[in-house]
Amino acid sequence: MVSKWGKVKLALGLNLCAYIPKGTVDDNDDSGSSTVSESERNSGAALLSPAMADWDIAPATPRSHGLKLSKSLSRSSKKTCSICLASMKRGDGHAIFTAECSHSFHFQCIASNVKHGNQVCPVCRAKWKEIPLQCPSLDPPIGRARVNPVEWPQNNALMTVIRRLPTTRPTANRHISPLFQAPEPAVFDDDESLGNQLNSTEESASDNSSINGCGNRKVKIENYPEVLAISGSSASDNFTVLVQLKAPGSVSAQDPSGNQVNLSQVSQTPRASVDLVTVLDISGSMAGTKLALLKRAMGFVIQNLGPNDRLAVIAFSSTARRLFPLRRMSETGWQQALQAVNSLVANGGTNIAEGLRKGAKIMEDRRGKNAVASIILLSDGQDTYTVSSNSGSSRQQPNYKLLLPLSIHGGNSSGIKIPVHAFGFGADHDASSMHSISEISGGTFSFIETEGVIQDAFAQCIGGLLSVVVKELQVSIECLHPDVYLSSLKAGSYPNRLMSGGRMGTIDVGDLYADEERDFLVSINIPTESSCAETSLLKVKCVYVDPFTKEKVSVRSEDLTIKRPEKAGQESVLIEVDRQQNRLQAAEAMAQARAAAEKGDLVGATSILENCRRLLSESESAKSHDRLCVALDAELKEMQERMASRHVYEASGRAYILSGLSSHSWQRATTRGDSTDGSSLVQAYQTPSMVDMVTRSQATLLGSPSAQRHVRPGWSFASQPKPR
Repeated sequence: MVSKWGKVKLALGLNLCAYIPKGTVDDNDDSGSSTVSESERNSGAALLSPAMADWDIAPATPRSHGLKLSKSLSRSSKKTCSICLASMKRGDGHAIFTAECSHSFHFQCIASNVKHGNQVCPVCRAKWKEIPLQCPSLDPPIGRARVNPVEWPQNNALMTVIRRLPTTRPTANRHISPLFQAPEPAVFDDDESLGNQLNSTEESASDNSSINGCGNRKVKIENYPEVLAISGSSASDNFTVLVQLKAPGSVSAQDPSGNQVNLSQVSQTPRASVDLVTVLDISGSMAGTKLALLKRAMGFVIQNLGPNDRLAVIAFSSTARRLFPLRRMSETGWQQALQAVNSLVANGGTNIAEGLRKGAKIMEDRRGKNAVASIILLSDGQDTYTVSSNSGSSRQQPNYKLLLPLSIHGGNSSGIKIPVHAFGFGADHDASSMHSISEISGGTFSFIETEGVIQDAFAQCIGGLLSVVVKELQVSIECLHPDVYLSSLKAGSYPNRLMSGGRMGTIDVGDLYADEERDFLVSINIPTESSCAETSLLKVKCVYVDPFTKEKVSVRSEDLTIKRPEKAGQESVLIEVDRQQNRLQAAEAMAQARAAAEKGDLVGATSILENCRRLLSESESAKSHDRLCVALDAELKEMQERMASRHVYEASGRAYILSGLSSHSWQRATTRGDSTDGSSLVQAYQTPSMVDMVTRSQATLLGSPSAQRHVRPGWSFASQPKPR
């Protein structure tokens, strides 16, 4: 039996990639034969049928990124259709189409492929001079055509028709867009009807007891004062309070018996269904390995969506087209989505604005709405149609808002509020525009520096999207003592405001993934206190929507008080507060260094980062060997190295810093460099659900027989063991 992932790779034409274990290939064997065990053959990584090929995974180099192509590909097996993966037997009632390149397919499958505008072989990518069409009558289409009688069943009303493509003369600046030929509706209200609002791989996981068990868990609120006591005769105008929130988990890392939970159990946890629109760059620069890796990554996304999740695909180059409507990822939708992704062909320019406009239109026009909705944008270039980067003496920043439709960035309540998670692919993408798109919409920006990391980057993103447990979270902070006032809320990119003359403040957090944490620093004043032994400072309230029950939930914290003795000794700042002060200090240094670098002052930029590292090393967290402090120092050092020269900064430094700023401002994991690698220190904000999905991705790439290995979730910095 072929594994599900193996089928995905075959359907996408990615069966040409094989993992060959060390020692299985005899270098002295001129025939090039290799020995693969039965278990490896069925694992999905050593799977070479039906299109036997001899790609192998070579040691990673800066240019190859671990992927090595052989000089020739073997012929496709004539027993299996590479599109639907079903067998092709004579006399089974299905017409078989054999192309000029000798690859064979079910006629209905390849005709559907051609209907999407694809005029190349899905297996070898050879350009065809003749393409298969389906006609409901015996009359061929206008033009030179012939009837192909090969294996056509007598009881089928459709005829196999081959149309010879007209030869075209090459013209300057001509963009061929074979993908954009099928008609497109004016209104995208043809989304498939919603299924159950909860997703699970097992029906038993969606019973009432499971749903109720998830719905009863609430957001946890903890408040920490900067110090535990201040003398009653002393006052402070800038006292820091940490407000810490933690979302409920989708599943515990351990069961009640203390046993580790494996990935199959995690996948059975009921969760909110998702509407996901992927907006994919297929411009000419994506041709070759990039497009192949994108198709593989999309295959992984499709495989991991549940039957009640819905997916739509927008492809853009010089223009944009809805390649696949919003459909549930049932067995049928799954196969159709794979066919649509397999039809992608790279050519043309880069029109990001048009791609996002179509993506937003799908979200606006849909009749039904799942509890969670998001857009994933991937591009490897710069928008050449809407926003052009300034050159020469002009230093005016381009208006990147123009890339987003009004429905996403229009600052009123009518906006659809759909986050765009942007992925900059390679060294030539416009990191500034991609970061701005994500920042304006409330999404994250990830930098895919190494092409082979694209699947892990997508995996980390959907690992979060498929684990949303809190919707529309708003935090209210209210002062208790009549003489205590809020002076500032440090909430990163989250909208926040002070009200009632500083007596109250709010922070709009939005959605939270399972096990995610949010840390906000609040500055208040402390008045003198001579009559009481303690001062009441503030209380915190959270209001949000539970995506499982659709009900509003309200959670209140305990009142935060501080002791007021007559005399108080010199107290150390609480480690919880110091840790978050370090994080904000590092994020501010990153922003300042980036601003200096954009002005051409790389020396000043690296100096800013170096000073921040020195201050971090003197903090209480550093003295306690706090892991977040160590990670921040490693991140700042990496940024310094990426500012070594203007060339290095332009190639990767800017994107790396912007991805880091995105991660810290939203307190959400992004991909940058090796940040998805389990050994990397730069893993801030990864949740167990993200770690789980990245582990699945890496298991499919490394040829693991299954993704059933035990997972040790990454540290959550705010909840790590307290240093002694």
